[in-house]
Amino acid sequence: MARQKGLMKYVGTIGDVRHFKIKGQKGFFAGMVGGPTAQQVKSAPEFERTRENMNEFGGCAVAGKAVRTALSSLMGKFTDTQVTGRLTSIMKRINLEDGTEARGYRKVEISTQRNYLIGFEFNKNQSINGIFNAPYDVNHAVERNTADFIVDEFNPTDLISSPAGATHFRLLHALAVIADFSYNPITGTYEPDDNVNNELSVVTYSPYLPLNAVYAGSTIPAELPGAPVLGNDVSVLQCIGIEFFQEVNGQYYPFATGNCLKIEEVF
Repeated sequence: MARQKGLMKYVGTIGDVRHFKIKGQKGFFAGMVGGPTAQQVKSAPEFERTRENMNEFGGCAVAGKAVRTALSSLMGKFTDTQVTGRLTSIMKRINLEDGTEARGYRKVEISTQRNYLIGFEFNKNQSINGIFNAPYDVNHAVERNTADFIVDEFNPTDLISSPAGATHFRLLHALAVIADFSYNPITGTYEPDDNVNNELSVVTYSPYLPLNAVYAGSTIPAELPGAPVLGNDVSVLQCIGIEFFQEVNGQYYPFATGNCLKIEEVF
């Protein structure tokens, strides 16, 4: 694949060469036009494996979208441009672990492969471990519908790497319910095993906290709305994060940089 470095910037096809952009990368790219037709991919026997992979990939994309939808209020501020692809990639790894269904229709059974999601950083370029180094712990109730983010006393000056100009920060605690996904032969799509609780979520915040004063420590609770009863076919993502602000005349203006969000636990 060629990469264009000249001044002409365009997308589309000229003759046998197509020109295009790749999300998350700078510049314009070029490649030869060709490959099988859409009809060949849909029906030809030699593309059976391709169809199987496409079907499962679609299911993994649906599962990844469920995570983003459940945490939609946090997307953008806490994510990089490739978070969609990275989540889909993790769901594909989970999908490959299923040994109960035929190839092309394997489940995205998150409930049995939760370890793949633990530690996921929503912004790969901004790890929370590099920004927030204060002592903390997390726990959750047996029913899995409530949880705590427990932060001990600490001095932000020593244990937080804040962006220049920031005066305050907030800690956040989020819970998101994500169901397992199975292929439905009637609809021809992947659907959540628990459609009622899938994407149920809650986000709670600490107060605005000054970066130049010792934080006394506290517990930031999170409780899913409606006290749902969660079955074995759903998982709860417990996320922690930090965001920064500049205080001007009593108003807190958010920063676009330095904000972090991580899946701390999955239960």
